[in-house]
Amino acid sequence: MVFWCLKSRRKSTGGRALTNRKKKKFERGGYFIPVKIGTRKVSVNRTKGGNYKTKMLNAEFVNVEGKKHKIMQVVKNNANFRFNREKVITKGAIIETEKGHVRVTSRPGQDGIVNGIFVKSV
Repeated sequence: MVFWCLKSRRKSTGGRALTNRKKKKFERGGYFIPVKIGTRKVSVNRTKGGNYKTKMLNAEFVNVEGKKHKIMQVVKNNANFRFNREKVITKGAIIETEKGHVRVTSRPGQDGIVNGIFVKSV
Protein backbone atom coordinates (compact mmCIF):
# COMPACT_ATOMS: atom_id res chain seq x y z
CA MET A 1 0.00 0.00 0.00
CA VAL A 2 1.50 3.35 -1.07
CA PHE A 3 0.23 6.54 0.52
CA TRP A 4 -0.22 9.40 -1.92
CA CYS A 5 -1.49 11.92 0.66
CA LEU A 6 -3.58 14.05 -1.68
CA LYS A 7 -5.01 17.41 -0.61
CA SER A 8 -8.65 17.74 0.33
CA ARG A 9 -11.05 18.04 -2.60
CA ARG A 10 -12.96 20.80 -0.80
CA LYS A 11 -12.04 24.40 0.00
CA SER A 12 -12.44 25.90 3.47
CA THR A 13 -15.68 27.53 2.22
CA GLY A 14 -17.08 24.13 1.23
CA GLY A 15 -16.69 24.63 -2.51
CA ARG A 16 -14.98 22.12 -4.77
CA ALA A 17 -11.21 22.58 -5.09
CA LEU A 18 -9.63 21.87 -8.46
CA THR A 19 -6.15 20.37 -8.55
CA ASN A 20 -3.62 21.98 -10.84
CA ARG A 21 -1.71 18.74 -11.45
CA LYS A 22 -1.33 15.13 -10.35
CA LYS A 23 1.45 13.86 -8.11
CA LYS A 24 4.70 12.86 -9.77
CA LYS A 25 6.18 9.42 -9.22
CA PHE A 26 9.02 10.78 -7.06
CA GLU A 27 6.50 12.49 -4.74
CA ARG A 28 4.71 9.30 -3.78
CA GLY A 29 5.24 7.57 -0.44
CA GLY A 30 7.04 4.31 0.14
CA TYR A 31 5.87 0.91 1.26
CA PHE A 32 5.77 0.01 4.94
CA ILE A 33 8.36 -2.64 5.76
CA PRO A 34 7.51 -4.71 8.86
CA VAL A 35 10.69 -5.59 10.75
CA LYS A 36 10.44 -9.04 12.35
CA ILE A 37 12.71 -10.97 14.71
CA GLY A 38 15.16 -13.26 12.91
CA THR A 39 18.57 -13.45 11.27
CA ARG A 40 19.60 -9.96 10.11
CA LYS A 41 18.34 -9.23 6.61
CA VAL A 42 18.46 -5.84 4.87
CA SER A 43 17.65 -4.48 1.45
CA VAL A 44 19.47 -1.52 -0.09
CA ASN A 45 17.37 0.83 -2.22
CA ARG A 46 18.56 3.69 -4.40
CA THR A 47 16.84 6.99 -3.68
CA LYS A 48 16.50 10.19 -5.65
CA GLY A 49 19.83 11.94 -6.01
CA GLY A 50 21.86 8.73 -6.13
CA ASN A 51 21.83 8.10 -2.37
CA TYR A 52 21.00 4.74 -0.80
CA LYS A 53 18.64 3.73 2.00
CA THR A 54 19.25 0.57 4.00
CA LYS A 55 15.90 -0.96 4.91
CA MET A 56 15.84 -3.71 7.54
CA LEU A 57 13.59 -6.74 7.05
CA ASN A 58 14.70 -8.94 10.00
CA ALA A 59 16.58 -8.00 13.18
CA GLU A 60 18.47 -10.25 15.57
CA PHE A 61 20.29 -7.76 17.83
CA VAL A 62 19.63 -4.34 19.35
CA ASN A 63 22.33 -1.75 20.13
CA VAL A 64 22.04 -0.44 23.70
CA GLU A 65 24.74 1.78 25.24
CA GLY A 66 27.26 0.65 22.62
CA LYS A 67 26.68 -3.08 23.17
CA LYS A 68 24.73 -5.66 21.16
CA HIS A 69 21.95 -7.57 22.93
CA LYS A 70 19.94 -10.43 21.45
CA ILE A 71 16.24 -9.69 20.88
CA MET A 72 14.04 -12.30 22.56
CA GLN A 73 10.53 -11.00 21.75
CA VAL A 74 8.40 -7.90 21.25
CA VAL A 75 6.63 -7.06 24.51
CA LYS A 76 4.54 -4.06 23.42
CA ASN A 77 4.09 -1.91 20.32
CA ASN A 78 1.76 1.07 20.67
CA ALA A 79 2.09 2.08 17.00
CA ASN A 80 -0.61 -0.39 15.95
CA PHE A 81 -2.48 -3.15 17.77
CA ARG A 82 -1.78 -5.50 14.86
CA PHE A 83 1.97 -4.92 15.22
CA ASN A 84 1.64 -6.11 18.81
CA ARG A 85 0.20 -9.44 17.67
CA GLU A 86 2.53 -9.87 14.70
CA LYS A 87 5.65 -8.94 16.75
CA VAL A 88 6.68 -6.10 14.42
CA ILE A 89 9.54 -3.83 15.57
CA THR A 90 9.00 -0.09 14.98
CA LYS A 91 10.21 3.06 16.71
CA GLY A 92 8.85 3.14 20.27
CA ALA A 93 8.31 -0.62 20.52
CA ILE A 94 9.27 -2.32 23.79
CA ILE A 95 11.39 -5.42 23.17
CA GLU A 96 12.76 -7.99 25.59
CA THR A 97 16.48 -8.82 25.70
CA GLU A 98 18.53 -11.04 27.99
CA LYS A 99 19.48 -7.93 30.05
CA GLY A 100 16.01 -6.39 30.33
CA HIS A 101 13.37 -4.43 28.45
CA VAL A 102 14.50 -1.98 25.77
CA ARG A 103 12.57 0.80 23.99
CA VAL A 104 13.50 1.19 20.30
CA THR A 105 14.69 4.73 19.48
CA SER A 106 15.62 4.23 15.79
CA ARG A 107 13.45 3.59 12.75
CA PRO A 108 14.62 0.13 11.64
CA GLY A 109 12.49 0.05 8.46
CA GLN A 110 14.24 3.20 7.22
CA ASP A 111 17.57 3.34 9.08
CA GLY A 112 18.55 -0.32 8.73
CA ILE A 113 19.57 -0.59 12.39
CA VAL A 114 17.86 -1.17 15.76
CA ASN A 115 19.02 1.18 18.54
CA GLY A 116 17.39 1.41 21.95
CA ILE A 117 17.55 2.40 25.61
CA PHE A 118 16.84 0.32 28.71
CA VAL A 119 13.40 0.73 30.26
CA LYS A 120 13.67 -1.87 33.03
CA SER A 121 16.84 -3.80 33.86
CA VAL A 122 16.84 -7.38 35.11
